[in-house]
Amino acid sequence: MKVRVDSDLCQGHTLCAMNAPDRFALRDEDGHAYAVDEDVPAGQERPVREAARSCPEQAIVLS
Repeated sequence: MKVRVDSDLCQGHTLCAMNAPDRFALRDEDGHAYAVDEDVPAGQERPVREAARSCPEQAIVLS
């Protein structure tokens, strides 16, 4: 699975980083999230999916 954060949609609610802290981080300059690595390792899909579901802006894109 791959993951990315649409920076145009992200509002910095931080829910993704709370659900999957190893997969998402927040930018210092604007507080918006980004994926630490686009490739999600096997076994870490569940928290990334939870992060995507929890995003109020639906800014997390899974493929």
